[in-house]
Amino acid sequence: MTNAMKISKRNKLVDGLWGYAFISPWLIGLFLLTLIPMGQSLYFSLTNYHLLESPQFSGLGNYKEIFMNDQTFTQALKVTFLYVFVSVPLKLAFALGVAMLLYKSIKGMSIFRAVYYLPSLIGGSVAIAAIWRNLFGYDGLVNKLLGTFGIPATDFINMPSTSLSTLIVLSVWQFGSSMVIFLAGLKQIPKDLYEAAAVDGASKTRIFFKMTLPMLTPIILFNTVMQTINSFQMFTQAFVITKGGPIDSTLVYALYLYQKAFVFFDMGYASALAWILLVIIGISTVIIFGTSKKWVHYEN
Repeated sequence: MTNAMKISKRNKLVDGLWGYAFISPWLIGLFLLTLIPMGQSLYFSLTNYHLLESPQFSGLGNYKEIFMNDQTFTQALKVTFLYVFVSVPLKLAFALGVAMLLYKSIKGMSIFRAVYYLPSLIGGSVAIAAIWRNLFGYDGLVNKLLGTFGIPATDFINMPSTSLSTLIVLSVWQFGSSMVIFLAGLKQIPKDLYEAAAVDGASKTRIFFKMTLPMLTPIILFNTVMQTINSFQMFTQAFVITKGGPIDSTLVYALYLYQKAFVFFDMGYASALAWILLVIIGISTVIIFGTSKKWVHYEN
């Protein structure tokens, strides 16, 4: 091997080492904060592990208990799926509607876009959840507004028939991130198409359903996947506003997992619940992508 080849090989090695050095913070975070904790969680899910005791291997005992004897698990699944199936379509529909309104080129429109995006920045905070609890309480602002129309007050938070609805409304209110993505997608649609459709005499409704909506389907797919994943993991709102009540009507899956882990200190059982949730989210994502072949349209 010539000296030139040795120097070239050494330079490539040095460049590679520098590359790994630059991405080392990400690699350290990946292993220490993601892969290693996931491996530990998978091991704990196969053990009887209470926080103050040593884990004892039990195989699939936790999973058998969850699927065969845990009625609360079944209730948490029902509540979570209902929350996802209702909140995600409503949020996306509302986000798309607002994006269509904010798409117009009007002076000062950037200020309106920032204002409409604000709920997504603060909506997941504990403070907003506490404010929401007060708004929909028996003596809250919502009941006072309804009272001006002669509608009797309703305890939205503490009634099983309405408690989950308050969480869904809060989720829909946090439409900002999806709205921004829809807005970016609308800007990518060539204006020439709209002008040609207008010349042909197409109505605005027909243009929306036959042109705008099909060309936004890749964006709709992305937003659907992201919002579905986020909705399955919803925790803060249920924990602060309703704490899973009344009578488990808002006991979402993540809240039940939290109770098992940090109220009853049953870490093995909670780890099994976490892995089941991961599988549920994975299957849901695969189903969405599988069905997308029939309704998502690309340029090619």
